Amino acid sequence: MSDKLRLHGFNNLTSSLSFNIYDICYAKTEEQRGAYIDYIDELYNAERLTQILKDVTNIIGAHVLNISRQDYEPHGASVTILIAEHELEEPLSRENAEPGPGPLPETVVAHLDKSHVTVHTYPESHPDNGISTFRLDIDVSTCGMISPLKALNYLIHSFDSDIVTADYRVRGFTRDVDGRKLFIDHDITSIQDYISEDTKRAYQTIDVNVYQENMFHTKMLLKDFDLDNYLFGTSRRELSFEEADDIERRLRREMLEIFYSRNMD
Repeated sequence: MSDKLRLHGFNNLTSSLSFNIYDICYAKTEEQRGAYIDYIDELYNAERLTQILKDVTNIIGAHVLNISRQDYEPHGASVTILIAEHELEEPLSRENAEPGPGPLPETVVAHLDKSHVTVHTYPESHPDNGISTFRLDIDVSTCGMISPLKALNYLIHSFDSDIVTADYRVRGFTRDVDGRKLFIDHDITSIQDYISEDTKRAYQTIDVNVYQENMFHTKMLLKDFDLDNYLFGTSRRELSFEEADDIERRLRREMLEIFYSRNMD
């Protein structure tokens, strides 16, 4: 929010960032697909996700009050973090608490005093074509002086992000000192305004914005494609030319279908 903007009372606007990443790979056999799920489960376990949430909390200018986390068997984890805008003298910490309800294989929830952060993971593999997809969702909803967009670049670089979708929405209204309603408290034309130049050069991007509703949507598809980066349990040199070409075609199709949100039949 601009220092020149004088409000009457508290800033009642709610800013919400929904951030999704997709990691795509090819795992040919059932054993390899199971190993991929185990790999993802270990890579994004409760400890790693907790650290990412703590970093996000620090970046947006909030403070952690309480941490509770639990890993599950055979897969998944739950983490809850309580956060406030202002630091307390003696923050509390409680680890390995009882997990909360819900069928999600891996969950992280963080609460600010008037805001929240949630993280969910969705590993998935296809039994026939060998394609495995890992999706991670992060929602950061804040009010007052805390802006979720400050954490966007950190989140993109925290994961193997083949595809990124981001939605930003400002809801509600607040008032200036003259009583005039304000439906947004800063200038924004696109989520890409807050993405670093090197990141934008690495991705193909599409915007769908509804300015009159303060709704902003950006999709990002990684430009660089090295087949070895998408093979799990094997390498390009172990494949015939025809097999490698077929796998690359299927991977690219999977990525484009996710990017454009439609089947390419």
